[in-house]
Amino acid sequence: MKTKILTAGAEDIALAGRIIKEGGLVAFPTETVYGLGANALDENAVKKIYAAKGRPCDNPLIVHISKKEDFAPLVKEVTPSAEKLIDAFFPAPLTIILEKSEIINDTVSGGLNTVAVRMPTNEIARAVIDAAGCPVAAPSANTSGLPSPTKAKYVIDDMNGKIDAIIDGGDCEYGVESTVITLAYDVPTILRPGAVTKEMLEAVIGYVEVARAVTEGMAESEEAQSPGMKYKHYSPRAKLVIVNGTKKQYEEFVNSRQNAFALCFEEDEVNCKKVCYGRETDDLSQARELFDALRKLDEAGAEKVYARMPHKTGVGMAVYNRLIRAAAFEIIDLTKPFTIGLTGQTGAGKGYVCERLRELGFTVLDSDLYVKKLYEKGGEILEKLTAQFGESVVKNGAVDRRELARLAFADRESADRLNRIVHPLVIAACEADAKGLTVLDAPQLFEAKADKKCYKIISVLAPEKLRLERIMKRDGISEEQAGERMNAQLDEDFFKAHSDFVIVNDGRDINEQINSILEAIL
Repeated sequence: MKTKILTAGAEDIALAGRIIKEGGLVAFPTETVYGLGANALDENAVKKIYAAKGRPCDNPLIVHISKKEDFAPLVKEVTPSAEKLIDAFFPAPLTIILEKSEIINDTVSGGLNTVAVRMPTNEIARAVIDAAGCPVAAPSANTSGLPSPTKAKYVIDDMNGKIDAIIDGGDCEYGVESTVITLAYDVPTILRPGAVTKEMLEAVIGYVEVARAVTEGMAESEEAQSPGMKYKHYSPRAKLVIVNGTKKQYEEFVNSRQNAFALCFEEDEVNCKKVCYGRETDDLSQARELFDALRKLDEAGAEKVYARMPHKTGVGMAVYNRLIRAAAFEIIDLTKPFTIGLTGQTGAGKGYVCERLRELGFTVLDSDLYVKKLYEKGGEILEKLTAQFGESVVKNGAVDRRELARLAFADRESADRLNRIVHPLVIAACEADAKGLTVLDAPQLFEAKADKKCYKIISVLAPEKLRLERIMKRDGISEEQAGERMNAQLDEDFFKAHSDFVIVNDGRDINEQINSILEAIL
């Protein structure tokens, strides 16, 4: 197919209208992003949209109109809340979902009983719809999954040869797609945030919920009620990871990474290659520039990208929503004290993993060393330990660790009593020393409730017989004593269920397992 490149002149707009009316596809600018338009009432034409984009057929489309009075025929009932929003906002970057009328086919609605409708502010878009003489179904004019296009050149890159025509109408004003609100529920709910914010909507119709999927992704069995709800969307070809932290934390982290790109704000001072997406305090500039920035990363050949986390209020929520999907929900959270919590079964070989991570540039905090320092201090902890376990746990003014271990590991209740005394003090000391990429090496990570302070958790496991032999050799204790220590720990199933990653030390290549994990999280 030869794709015509059109201008926004009257003759070309009339031609675009005829193409759509006759069942063809035309890409045109809106105030949000470029849309790929087809006659919404022609099911065969709408199917061409899915084919051109490579879009899953269960992902509903938005129907665009040019006049307010064109809204009512598309829905079963215009509710009072819908009337208020139409009167207050249309034309606007706002999409309203209601139960659909009989003229809306299942292809447009993605098989749902609802339809999404909006009236764009962009005059070119409305002129094309007028010229077509029909409502126009128009998702973003890009290959499905890639960043939405805000410039004609990106539409040409994706759609040339696949559709009938592209109108070059310049850059889009807002840069992120419209806000989508469903009024088909008892409570009005935002399914996709945009330039019309939650606060603006609530000023007109009262309380509005934000769907969990906006910030956390769809549940496994959940249907997409709106475009842009799919798990991974808007994504560049590079692997994109969001970094949550202060400006300084972000800069230090990115500057420590090699062969990576930064997707950051104009004010950020980074040494690596970077692409900016607006200013830190200007969420409208972030929205306008985000998709272009994602495209530029591909043009620059980026393979690994660390993105600065935007805020989540106002239009910032829309920016965050698009970015989190582009990153497939991968976030490195530097606001947590520990990058990795490393734990596992006693005797599993966790020490080797620590050494490897230290060689790779992590700061490793060994909780056992902090316990040792704590026991050497004496003072208040000695009083607490002797009160719980008797005078025999103190020798020469310090804690007798072997005697304390004998008593504390005798049963789960005794171990719990020891943990309640020691854990808060140890974790607080480790937290004070945490800096940058930090590993908390803690055999009792979960018992200390320190897992909540870790970005990711790795557990090291090994077969029971192998662990038993290691403990006896390492600590010079009997098989019975080694068994008691093993039994005092959480079981293997618990570690597996509560960890992000598991390293199995049974002869498999540990370095390969470590590298695979770090590639996934960093």
